[in-house]
Amino acid sequence: MFSSRMNPSSLLYGTLEEMHELAFIERPIRRSLKTAEEIDQLTVDEDLNDIERAVYLLSVGQEVQRASVISNLPSLVRQNPAETFRRVVPKVRDILNGSGAEIQLAAAASFLTILQDDIILIHTHTYSILKTVLLHLNHRDTVVSNAWLETLLSAINTLPKETIKQEVLNPLLYQSQLSHSLQARLASCRILGKVSCKLDSHIVKKELLPLARSLCQDVEFEVRASMCRQLETIVRATGVEDVRAEIFSDLIELAADEESSVRLAAFDTIINLMELMDSDDRLHVVVPLVMSVCDESAQMDETVVASLSFQFGKLCSGLADSLSDEQKRNLLQRFKMLCNAGLQAEGNEPDDNNEATLIRCNCCYNLPAMVVFVEPTHFLSELYPSVSGLCCDPDVSVRRSAAASFYQVVKLLSPNVQVVHKELLALLQDDALEVLDALMNHLEETLELIISRGENLTQDNKFPELLSALLLAEQKVGCSLRWRLHEKLLQRYNCLARLLPGELLHQNFSPRIFTILTTNKVLPVQKEAARTFCIFLRYNRKPEQRQEMMGRLLEGLAQGRSYWNRLRFLDVCEMATEIFSRKYFNKHFLIPALELVHDPVANVRYKLCQLLPRFRLSLHLPADKQLLQQLDFCVQKLLCKEKDKDVVATIRKTVLELDKLDLTEPKRQERDLLDQKKEKEETLLLEMEQLERQQSEGKLNSDKHTEKKRKDSKTTLSATKSMSVSSSGATLSSSGKEIRKAKLSRSRSLSSQPTTSKPSNSDRPLKVKELSSSSALGKSPVLQNKEDCLRTTHFTMSTQSTSSMPVLIRCNTTSLLDRSSNLDHRSSTTDHRTSILDQRDHRTSNVDHRSNMMEQRTTTLDHRDHKTSTLDHRDHRTSTLDQRSKTMERVCGVKDSQSRKLSINRKSNSYSVQSERD
Repeated sequence: MFSSRMNPSSLLYGTLEEMHELAFIERPIRRSLKTAEEIDQLTVDEDLNDIERAVYLLSVGQEVQRASVISNLPSLVRQNPAETFRRVVPKVRDILNGSGAEIQLAAAASFLTILQDDIILIHTHTYSILKTVLLHLNHRDTVVSNAWLETLLSAINTLPKETIKQEVLNPLLYQSQLSHSLQARLASCRILGKVSCKLDSHIVKKELLPLARSLCQDVEFEVRASMCRQLETIVRATGVEDVRAEIFSDLIELAADEESSVRLAAFDTIINLMELMDSDDRLHVVVPLVMSVCDESAQMDETVVASLSFQFGKLCSGLADSLSDEQKRNLLQRFKMLCNAGLQAEGNEPDDNNEATLIRCNCCYNLPAMVVFVEPTHFLSELYPSVSGLCCDPDVSVRRSAAASFYQVVKLLSPNVQVVHKELLALLQDDALEVLDALMNHLEETLELIISRGENLTQDNKFPELLSALLLAEQKVGCSLRWRLHEKLLQRYNCLARLLPGELLHQNFSPRIFTILTTNKVLPVQKEAARTFCIFLRYNRKPEQRQEMMGRLLEGLAQGRSYWNRLRFLDVCEMATEIFSRKYFNKHFLIPALELVHDPVANVRYKLCQLLPRFRLSLHLPADKQLLQQLDFCVQKLLCKEKDKDVVATIRKTVLELDKLDLTEPKRQERDLLDQKKEKEETLLLEMEQLERQQSEGKLNSDKHTEKKRKDSKTTLSATKSMSVSSSGATLSSSGKEIRKAKLSRSRSLSSQPTTSKPSNSDRPLKVKELSSSSALGKSPVLQNKEDCLRTTHFTMSTQSTSSMPVLIRCNTTSLLDRSSNLDHRSSTTDHRTSILDQRDHRTSNVDHRSNMMEQRTTTLDHRDHKTSTLDHRDHRTSTLDQRSKTMERVCGVKDSQSRKLSINRKSNSYSVQSERD
């Protein structure tokens, strides 16, 4: 706590001190000013040109002026290369001899720019730069030396072979000796790798390869590691076949070096050279090395393990054909361990280790190669847990790497993409926007693979989850300040118009896009939302929904209370001219846009003036003559009544543009072809919608008609079958009674009514004639055989009746008994055949049942017509069954007459026998 009373002396002392400070500030500081002599030294004659001024400043100028001239050297070379190299470059070379690090770095950067930009084409100028670079390559300052080394490596690309041999190769052989400094030997390693690409293979093998092998055995591990990384370039320059034995033996030895950096360099070089090796080299050189490294990775330095994780996918893909099943399992197990590097067993909590995070990021990078290695069929059992863990990793950088590789994984898993559906939802719902940003790069292709092959998504009710995840991702990005990511996301959502049904798109996404269009304050996001809304509108096939969306645009934007919304409507019109056909645009967008000429806000009229040339291109005479008159009226109104100066200036420029519009034949034909294509697509979308409606309505009507017709046919068939069964049952019962009466008559020995067989024989031809006439309609073979039997019986009975009486008595008695037994047999056969007919009726009912089932499965009108003909055929079958029942009645009637005649004959015979006895 401060005392409430102030000390007057302390207050006075503080005030005096502040006054002294103010007086010190007001005094002029003469020490920072230049004297007149210094000003004269810094003054340059204005009449000098650039080359003369540069020479003057390099000669008598101060160090700051010299550094400025050297930094401006590339522009002098572009203006006048000959004079620059003749007068300025020698001055620069002289200054560099005793200059400091600032001028050295400026000169190295200027020469590097000149060489990289290909400003000079004359090799003599390059040679002059090379002499300067080689002179200062071994500068005592390491930073300056590395700067001149980069300039030399760039100069080697432009130098001819002879110059490299004479000016570069000889100093290289000299500086690579052990007597020189470490910095010189490290530079020799890099120069050696660069020079090997420019020289012939025999020169490299003869002169450079021994030098490279000697540097691989250097006492300093930095030199060994640097030279090891240059061996790849030397091998590619000479060919594997020529240097296989030497290079591979050195690489294997370096892979077992005591320093981890050397082992890492050797391991990376072997993996990079793996594509140049044959199967034997891979099997005997690479595979043992890789397996040993994987076995010892737990004890290795994390830097080596990080390099191993980065090369793991390439390693497995290159060695897939050379590995055994056991080795493949070991590599896969090692990859699973790398995916969990740095994570604790419980809760997957990360350790504070950057190398472990880098290892897991490298595993995400290698996921596509590992999917190929394990094959997509075994993905679920072998690799899915690792992929799921990486997508849900606690570190944001790992999840971002997983999102970047997710599309490649989905592409390889197709068509079994539903396996990673959960991981896609997790990445879409991630809290870190960096993850969503990485996923957006290939979101369109990913959604196309997921939704186009998403039959199982609908069955498993996963489709609504995906839609809600997409909506939540957009809302999350929209609430943030990263408007570029929001713009990218809306651009990727354009593909949903092709992938989702129109109903889902209209219910879920269209309202959200319209909300962004009307409420978002970032102009690029609003324009992208306008484009997305137009695309949704174009691909919507239902007219009522399209009309509803157009009503939203007109009410919410064109007729909105805020001028900002009316400006957005003009942005929508600008997008619509690119997306829709001219016919659709002129019908729905043009007139509301031209009505904004009466808008009270000048910014809206200003925007309209800019769009008038685009609107003019959408008009096609003579069909759009009235619209052209309205556009001309709009232009005249702006010219006559406009008061805002910016709008007046803009409409005058617009009138000039309208006069200069390119309406020539080639341009117009090109635009017409593009417009015809758009109009054809729009017509096709509407026709598809109409066809789907007609098919759905026709399907309902046809189902009702088919059901009604099926019920009617079933009723007719059941009535016919009942009638036929009842008639056949009555006939068979009557015939059974008559047969039993005949058997009783045979057992009797006397009868009091003698008759002859002639009257009965006279009735038989009529019966047979009727039977034959009824069978002439084409009945079954069973009925025809029955008719033949009846005809034979009639013939034998008529012939036997004409013989003598005594013989007739005995013969007829036995024959009649035989005939009665035959008739009994035939009656039983008839019963059997009747049962067969009943079975056929049952089969017919089964056929009817099957045909009814087939009717339910049919869906097209042609099939329904065929069913109608099938029902007619069944009616014909019913009539056939009726004819069969009538024929059976006739057959039973014939049998009854025959049984009566047999009973009469038996009675007559018994009477004759009795008379003879008497």
